[in-house]
Amino acid sequence: MSIVERFETIDRRIIFFLIFLAVIVPLLFPIGLKIEVSEPVRMFYNTIEELEAGSFVLISAEYDPSTMPEVYPMNEALVKHCFAKDLKIVSIGLWPQGVSLNQTAMEQAAGQYGKEYGADFINLGYKAGGIVVISAMGEDIPTTFPQDYALRPIEQYGIMEGIENFDNIDLIVSLSAGDPGVREWVMIAQGRYRKDVIGGVTAVSAPAFYPFLDAGQLKGLIGGMKGAAEYETLLGQIGTASAGMDAQSVAHGMIIFFIIFANFFYFLGKRRKR
Repeated sequence: MSIVERFETIDRRIIFFLIFLAVIVPLLFPIGLKIEVSEPVRMFYNTIEELEAGSFVLISAEYDPSTMPEVYPMNEALVKHCFAKDLKIVSIGLWPQGVSLNQTAMEQAAGQYGKEYGADFINLGYKAGGIVVISAMGEDIPTTFPQDYALRPIEQYGIMEGIENFDNIDLIVSLSAGDPGVREWVMIAQGRYRKDVIGGVTAVSAPAFYPFLDAGQLKGLIGGMKGAAEYETLLGQIGTASAGMDAQSVAHGMIIFFIIFANFFYFLGKRRKR
């Protein structure tokens, strides 16, 4: 059997296995391929960098496990950035599943940066209502969220001293996979209360928010896993998003190789038969 015939009858399971390796190896051992940083992500990063130590950042988690691969890496990088800058985090969830995901990200980063729940960060939990909740927070946060995510009174936590409404919040970050999400925060927090808002969204929805950037209603935007990897690049980290982009790039490169490889031997085989 000639080499052409051998390749024509190659077991497809070998190809599947090589694709599997192309995905799993970069995830376990990130390569750190070069990533160009886009201007919206740089704006997101710079907005946080400009905050002084001790400033309050409100993080609203509006995503769930279905969009976790895209949005959760942003969540991780954002929390680490805030803790590295010694910023205070007040978090909520306009989606119920986002509360626990954001709490996990904060707890992991808190251990790394030596931060304490109730003093450096707090999770006020989920409340239904979307835009109505945002409006209520603009007037009175303690009344809107009298308890944290574990149903403990917020009065017992030092971080909530002096937090009354949006006047006491320096920056709002919406990590959103749909509605309610970034759009509602821009409409109320930025449009009505003139608060700075930045957002992290899925790749497919990011183009819809570029006009918000052009209008100055958003101070920064991260779109999808690629945007999260760009953010990690600015932070000097190789996190889950960077590893995911490495795996995606290697797998795509291997698929292109197999397409060229298969077509080469296909046409070579046809020529031999002629």
